[in-house]
Amino acid sequence: MSRRSGILEFAVLGLLRESPMHGYELRKRLNTSLGVFRAFSYGTLYPCLKTLVANGWLIEETGSTTEDALAAPLTGRRAKIVYRLTAEGKEHFEQLLSQTGPDAYEDETFAARFAFFGQTSRDVRMRVLEGRRSRLEERLEKMSASLARTRERLDDYTLELQRHGMESVEREVRWLNELIESERAGRDLKGPASGEPASRDTTSGTSGVLPRPGDDPRPDAPDDTAT
Repeated sequence: MSRRSGILEFAVLGLLRESPMHGYELRKRLNTSLGVFRAFSYGTLYPCLKTLVANGWLIEETGSTTEDALAAPLTGRRAKIVYRLTAEGKEHFEQLLSQTGPDAYEDETFAARFAFFGQTSRDVRMRVLEGRRSRLEERLEKMSASLARTRERLDDYTLELQRHGMESVEREVRWLNELIESERAGRDLKGPASGEPASRDTTSGTSGVLPRPGDDPRPDAPDDTAT
């Protein structure tokens, strides 16, 4: 399994742990709530769902309500397929949540892991945050050394781009320091305005708040009927 596929399976299991959903709902949540999936191909979602069903981690249910199932023959449309997490799927997701290996510190993996920190134990959150900080500090050291070696050979615009990249990483390190301090103090992460826990976009080295679930940037997106 590729890393990208593994991240997608993790995110799908995490979203379905919150509640059963049909394919379009999942696509929307992945696209609007998790920054790492803003550009992912929707053609990869349904094969992922089929794999999770085959593994016994999800089950497919026809129609979210009895009315949906009865109305489908009258409208000529297939009933929506709703995906529900099984007990085995929940156990598998909890195992994934507990993992704190080096993969959890990579850019895309960390963003997906952070999106589900509300379901993650505090000690695991700490290990992931500290691992991510160490990974970025190593990256900063390498970037700084590279810039020192090549500074005289770079034009002004390339040099500015290099500086911008370093500043982005430095901002994320500062953000991680704040999170780690809050975790150590036993404080919950709060949003800047609502007082509710905030999700943050870490895919670009910044700490912007992610869109709330349901804010679909594709208002003309077609309804999802079946897989």
